[in-house]
Formats: sequence, C-alpha cells, structure tokens
Amino acid sequence: MKQAGLQFSLVGIFIIVGLLYYSDVIKFPEIDKTFLTLSTFLFALFTGFFITRQATRYGDIRKLTANFDGVMSSIYRAYQHYGKGSQKKIGEIVANHYKKCIGRGWDYHLQNKSSTLTDIHNLTEETVNEVGDDGVKGAVTTRIILGLHDAQKIRKNMVALHDERIPTFQMTLIYLLTAILVVMVSTIPSAGLILGSLVKSAFITSVIVVVLLLRKLDSLELFAGGIGEKSAQDVVNIIEGKR
Repeated sequence: MKQAGLQFSLVGIFIIVGLLYYSDVIKFPEIDKTFLTLSTFLFALFTGFFITRQATRYGDIRKLTANFDGVMSSIYRAYQHYGKGSQKKIGEIVANHYKKCIGRGWDYHLQNKSSTLTDIHNLTEETVNEVGDDGVKGAVTTRIILGLHDAQKIRKNMVALHDERIPTFQMTLIYLLTAILVVMVSTIPSAGLILGSLVKSAFITSVIVVVLLLRKLDSLELFAGGIGEKSAQDVVNIIEGKR
C-alpha cells in the first residue's frame, strides 16, 4: 500500500513538473552547460558510492538475519532430543521472539531489549539438570551452546550494521547536489516543447527516485518485509508445525 502511494506520488511529480516546464512557469536564466555536466558528475559519483555501500550493508544484514533465524530453528529442532515437554518450552521462547517482530519490523529486537538468548541459556541449563546429559543428549547440549555462541556474535554484527548510517554531513551534501542539479536542468529552454519538457521532467523525477532509494537503503526500509519478517514467519511456522 505504501509502495503504491509512492509510485502514484512520483507519477504526479512527473506530470506536474512536465507541465510547469512546458508552460514556462519555472524560469531560470540559461547557464553554461559546463555547470550541468559538473553537477551531474558529482551527483552520480556521490550517490553511486553511497548506494553501493548501503546495498552491500543491506545484503550483509539479510545474510546475518537468515543465519540467526537458522540457528534459532536449529536449536528448536535439537530440543526434540530432550523430550516433547522441553521442546514445547523452547518453542514458546523462540515463537515469542519472532511474533514480536512480525508487524513491528524485523529490527524490533535490535532497538528494544531482548532476553531471548538468556532465556534459552537458562532453559538449557534447567533441562540438562532435569533430563541429564548422557549419550546423544551430550552432543545436543554442545550443539545448542555453540549455536547460542554463534547467535550472540551474529546479533552483535547485526547491531553494528544496523547503526551504520550515512553521516548527516554527507547526506546534506547529497541534498545540496540534488538542488543544484534541479536548478541546472531547469535552465535548459523547453517552453512550448513537449518532448523537451517531458525529458526534463523525467530527469528530475529520476533524480528524486535516486535520493529516495538512497534514503530507504540507509534506513533499511527499501525491502523491510524482505529482510526478516518472512524469515521470522517461517520460523514460527516450523514451531507451529506448518513446515
């Protein structure tokens, strides 16, 4: 729904700006085209660098999220060796962890205090004291402890990447270059020229899309549902026996 609203807004901007250029409402004195070339080059250079970095950051977080979810589902399955009662308890802890994420954002537990790993540690200790640690259960316990160790490291890496945002100064520079580029394009004569007005409008709209893309990548909102919510639902489905 939000994505459709954004697309509608961009189409509206394209049409309105095109009409303004065609009717010559936006008037700027013509400036040497060298400034347009320079502003375009700098805009492409800075936005290209930051988009590449933020896209890499997004990819890293997506992989870490998948790894963390894999560890959680693995721990849940390993608990079957302790008995159905113990597996039900671990299922409640893990399901509660993920149900908080669904609908609230994949990074809910990165921005709010979480005791999931501590609860699993405590439950594992209680379970081992109750059912023993002999035979295959010993191997399972080792596997669970190692999984929790990996989960803790993964979470720390996720927190570090989550907080790795574009500094305010660099983002301000992007906005400044965007404004300069819009002004430079606006100086190109297009009054009464349908094609010229449409090309200028398309260029301006494209610049806006690039900046919006950068902002959404920076805030990790571009593929918000794709990073962790679907994976979280998959873990819940495993616990509920749907997978």
